[in-house]
Amino acid sequence: MTATMGDPAAGAGPVEPWDGERGPAQKPEEPSLSAGEWLGRNLFSSPVNSLLTVVFSLLVLLAVRGLLNFTFSEERTWRAVKTNMRFLFTHAYPQDQYARIWVCVGAIAVLSGLSVGLLARAGRGISMKKLSMNLMATGGVIALGIVLREPSAIVDDEGVALHRDASAAGGDSFVGWLDANAFAVLVVLVLANVALAVWFHLQGTYLRGGPEPRTAHGALVLVSVGVLIVQQYATGEVVRESFADAMSDRAWWWLAAALLAGAGAALWLGLGDARRRNTFVPAMYVFFVGAGVMVLSAWVYPWGHYGFLEGEFINEPGRTVAMTTKLPWTVMLVLLVATFELGRVLRAAGAGPKLRVPLNLLWVLTPFVLYWAVLRDPDLDWDHVLSTDLPMAVFFAAFGGLVVWFLAHPRIGEAGRVIAVVLVAVAALNWVAAYFGWYPMLQKARISFLLLAVVALLAHNFAGDRAQRMKLVAVWVATMAVFHWLVTLVNSPSTVDTPTDALIGGFGITLIVAVFTLLLAFPMGVLLALARTSKLPIFRVLSTAYIEVFRGVPLITVLFFFTLIFNLFLPDNMTLVDIAGATIGFSLFSAAYLAENVRGGLQAVRRGQYEASDAVGFTTVQRTLFIVLPQALRVSIPPLVGQVIATFKETSLLAIVGIFDFLRIADKVISAQSEFLGVKREGLLFVSFIYWIFAYNMSKHSQRLEKRLGVGER
Repeated sequence: MTATMGDPAAGAGPVEPWDGERGPAQKPEEPSLSAGEWLGRNLFSSPVNSLLTVVFSLLVLLAVRGLLNFTFSEERTWRAVKTNMRFLFTHAYPQDQYARIWVCVGAIAVLSGLSVGLLARAGRGISMKKLSMNLMATGGVIALGIVLREPSAIVDDEGVALHRDASAAGGDSFVGWLDANAFAVLVVLVLANVALAVWFHLQGTYLRGGPEPRTAHGALVLVSVGVLIVQQYATGEVVRESFADAMSDRAWWWLAAALLAGAGAALWLGLGDARRRNTFVPAMYVFFVGAGVMVLSAWVYPWGHYGFLEGEFINEPGRTVAMTTKLPWTVMLVLLVATFELGRVLRAAGAGPKLRVPLNLLWVLTPFVLYWAVLRDPDLDWDHVLSTDLPMAVFFAAFGGLVVWFLAHPRIGEAGRVIAVVLVAVAALNWVAAYFGWYPMLQKARISFLLLAVVALLAHNFAGDRAQRMKLVAVWVATMAVFHWLVTLVNSPSTVDTPTDALIGGFGITLIVAVFTLLLAFPMGVLLALARTSKLPIFRVLSTAYIEVFRGVPLITVLFFFTLIFNLFLPDNMTLVDIAGATIGFSLFSAAYLAENVRGGLQAVRRGQYEASDAVGFTTVQRTLFIVLPQALRVSIPPLVGQVIATFKETSLLAIVGIFDFLRIADKVISAQSEFLGVKREGLLFVSFIYWIFAYNMSKHSQRLEKRLGVGER
């Protein structure tokens, strides 16, 4: 039997037969509205909404005007930020070693391109309707900003702005009166809007949906904008250039606004409503175009050449940026585009599932490799490597591989648990012996024994056939190789000479601390959440105590403890550098909050999931890893991302504990230079902007991830 469906109201004929499978329910698309209809439905649908629209529009205009005038004021010394751009991002990292910085950026670009091209799901992208609206809106915002920004002040030969008295500014004219009474005029306009809204409401116009309220309220908003603009160009204290000169000086901005708005309007008018809705452009291509325009501007637009080299300030405002800046960024963009296309080719060839795990592991290992192998350029003692490090790595790889092979046998039984307990006892004995000094042992040998003991305890949960056991052995051997290699790099001195104890500073140290904090805090938070929900009292009590203690202590106190006080508890021949102490403090503090976020996700998993996993014979570890945790982490995405954003912003506290991070350089270092004494606001505004860019992008990526995984849906 073939089922047919039609529209009974319209008498529509049969459609395609139903094959028994239903797709996910989707909200039907609403028809496009004209600009007037959209304004009437969303902004001027009632007297209250009309009042809120006018008031909010005025507040936004005032805020935008104030921000623009503050940012582009002649009192702002943006040359301080441009000159110290290298300081802000890498601080004292040697300029002759700067190729290592670009290698790190290139590695991140390659991994990003491959990840997006290979692993990202093929979606519809950005609709032409949304793209055209965004282009027109961006062009309109730029044009409004051009008009709202006050004209540039006229300065004398010494660079001091010229002033004039109020009478000379036209105090007896209407413009002068409006300048002096702009706030009162705006208040009158708002009250007029209220009266007009009430009048139309009493007449029933809103109920009939007529255009009169929208026209009247729109006129009031335009009049209010006009008052702001007139007041903007009628300032009477500082002598400023004329309106025509100001608009002429901003010709490049007008060109950008016209190009963006024109491109958006061309797309909107050139496509019908159906094509605008159903034509999509890949989001990455839109990003590539925007990034390409920015990189191209570095080659053609005279942004200026500024710098601080060997104690001399470079100030060349009439030329393009230095080749050492625009060439590397061009290479980074080319790498990003090339690896993205390579990822798409591999995904089309069906290599996505096979490369997913290796690519994720590369993301985890990349921060460690880039910091300790690339940035530090360690000076390896090859005699020690060949005589001690390499034999130790081979021993633990071989011995641990045999242990894993034996304990992963499906019929090992209780003997495997006994062997695992013995290995745990040996690992614990090594740490006790280190505390009392019973016998010497390298620290990485103790850690290797500890890792082997943990793997031995978990091996029976992954028992299987010969192929499965070989995979486990290969994973153990690879883990030992990477672990001993990284430990050797960490123990080797760096060849990069910097004037401070820290290898790198500025935004670089902000990213390093944030990334390492998240890499350490996330697994700790998951383990703490599992322990707090455990049925074993000892685990539950200890994890609860840890979480409540760290959540009850201010973060700055934790940072002071690990950077200043913790070294007092260490042996005489052992110290903890400030960066390591701050990272440990951030990790322990963030783990407590992440644990509570994950615990909320664990409590959201239904009881039936536990019962179903028990019914198929899963062990507790298998049930947790394969059934419970994936669902719990999916539910916990919003609070987890919120905590990630908070951790990233909290790295600004590094400035308080004496580390030359992004904020401290902007606040203290730049303002202490003889060329820019007391200049702080520009650097702080720039730092705020960079923090906002990263936080906003993390938030938007979280929203896309939630939508793709269906968070909050059943």
